Amino acid sequence: MELQRRQDQNHPERKGQKRKLEEEIGDEREISVKSGEARKALLSEVSEQVKVLNSTFSWSEADRASAKRSTHVLAELAKNEEVVNVIVEGGAVPALVKHLQAPPLSEGDRSSKPYEHEVEKGSAFALGLLAVKPEHQQLIVDTGALAHLVDLLKRHKDSPVSRALYSVIRRAADAITNLAHENSSIKTRVRIEGGIPPLVELLEFADTKVQRAAAGALRTLAFKNDENKNQVGVIGNLVHSSPNIKKEVLLAGALQPVIGLLSSCCSESQREAALLLGQFAATDSDCKVHIVQRGAVRPLIEMLQSPDVQLREMSAFALGRLAQDTNNQAGIAHNGGLLPLLKLLDSKNGSLQHNAAFTLYGLADNEDNVSDFIRVGGVQKLQDGEFIFQATKDCVTKTLKRLEEKIHGRVLSHLLYLMRVAERVVQKRVALAFAHLCSPDDLRTIFIDNNGLELLLGLLGSTTHKQQLDAAMALYKLANKAMTLSPVDAAPPSPTPQVYLGEQYVNNPTLSDVIFLVEGKRFYAHRICLLASSDAFRAMFDGGYREKDARDIEIPNIRWEVFELMMRFIYTGSVDITLDIAQDLLRAADQYLLEGLKRLCEYTIAAEAFHAMSLRHTCILFILEQFEKLSARPGHSHLIMRIIPEICTYFTKALTKPNPHNLRL
Repeated sequence: MELQRRQDQNHPERKGQKRKLEEEIGDEREISVKSGEARKALLSEVSEQVKVLNSTFSWSEADRASAKRSTHVLAELAKNEEVVNVIVEGGAVPALVKHLQAPPLSEGDRSSKPYEHEVEKGSAFALGLLAVKPEHQQLIVDTGALAHLVDLLKRHKDSPVSRALYSVIRRAADAITNLAHENSSIKTRVRIEGGIPPLVELLEFADTKVQRAAAGALRTLAFKNDENKNQVGVIGNLVHSSPNIKKEVLLAGALQPVIGLLSSCCSESQREAALLLGQFAATDSDCKVHIVQRGAVRPLIEMLQSPDVQLREMSAFALGRLAQDTNNQAGIAHNGGLLPLLKLLDSKNGSLQHNAAFTLYGLADNEDNVSDFIRVGGVQKLQDGEFIFQATKDCVTKTLKRLEEKIHGRVLSHLLYLMRVAERVVQKRVALAFAHLCSPDDLRTIFIDNNGLELLLGLLGSTTHKQQLDAAMALYKLANKAMTLSPVDAAPPSPTPQVYLGEQYVNNPTLSDVIFLVEGKRFYAHRICLLASSDAFRAMFDGGYREKDARDIEIPNIRWEVFELMMRFIYTGSVDITLDIAQDLLRAADQYLLEGLKRLCEYTIAAEAFHAMSLRHTCILFILEQFEKLSARPGHSHLIMRIIPEICTYFTKALTKPNPHNLRL
């Protein structure tokens, strides 16, 4: 699953880099090149600065001061993207690249190095700004900038510590970042020029700004671009990382220093470190495990609670990648990751929401985390969330499905234990989660045997609207699970298939060989039909009873209408039964062991009883389903208190039948 961001945030890395490059320059000059005269004047100024740079490549103090001033002017101009093309057109790139290196030392220069590092810093800064425009990146590299920039990264090895030294190293790393941005060939050139090892080494540099710049450069180098054009957001695209560069970064020993940066006092360094870890963890399962084993989880979780929204977003991104490995899922939850991740679902930042949801999706894959999810109210949080991106909604749906699939066996047993002995608020959360996630086969065990229904009804009777609403939704969900089948969907078939004589022989004297006397009336019947119908008639005519040879048999205890219906069933196999006669007909069918007729009578009685109750029950369930809308009506609270006993009876009956799938709304 890819993390997503809005399209208008598609280049925050580039924009952020430009902002960093501008920090140390004074007030920006607004320059427009719309008119021909303005362009001509600008080109003249650029040419003048280029001329100065080309003539001042020495250690003389005057030359160094002039070169420093020219790099400053060109950088100031380059801050305005409208004039960048003019600066390049004026020949600034070769002149600036030349000053990325220190001028050669003559015999007289060895004792003094005026403005040491300052001119190189200014050149790196100006070139970094020019590289903001992708069309100039290759020109700068082809002019030879990369080798000099990589050398600047190593300058601390043979120079005394100074503020200027820190600045030139940082500007060199920033320039590499901009040159390599969304340019795979330049990234490869940086690797070939040996730029990765010094960048990794700088992750442990004494200056936090240098650390941050090195981490940003490494992150950009490891970021593969050719699959990103149609994606929504850079953060999601970071999973597409260049495997060769990423491997070299890791082999150079970057992992532990990057993890160390998570605890930096500089929030930007922390962000860069979290992004790098997210890239490292994107595809390599072993790397995910190593990141966790080396102590990344706890500082990442602490970053989830930072006031810096970008820091929260980056840490959630890294944790999301780590959480997709089964070896890490329990550890992230155990270190307290669940609650801050769930809290991030309330964010109005869609990317932050999605990063948190993706992490929770990974954590839900481990059954050891299911109880913790439910115990801290995670299920309700996932269900109640208002999510900005459709991808986030889909992710949350899949997370709930994962949790549902794991509620059985030892997970179910532990949740039942919590519902019995945990503090009351946890008991209620477990009952609510069960209603939404448990299997229909476990309904009776959970809600009757372990008092889950009592907990839900307690919430429904609460004075807190949110608790009432949660309970109503849970009970309605529970009803849908418990009432998937109706006991009166179809009349049951006769248990003994047989051939019937047919309607024309009912009470027909033709071929009749036995007469029943019922309430003084004659009913003509046929022994062969009666013998085939039930064991009671077989015993009557084949056994030792006096009716065996009798022509007329008196039936003293059955009304004519009931006896006629019973005989009609014997002859045809079907009969229309009304409620007013069903009870008497059931007794007669039971007396003569007519199982098929008994079933029809029971069906009629049950159907009538069901339909008599169904309207009342449908009203109850309607109230549960429409609880939020009805809660604004006068008298709603009084209505709820009145129907709670009926709701209890309703669910108790529904859940205590042998097959819980026994009613339908």
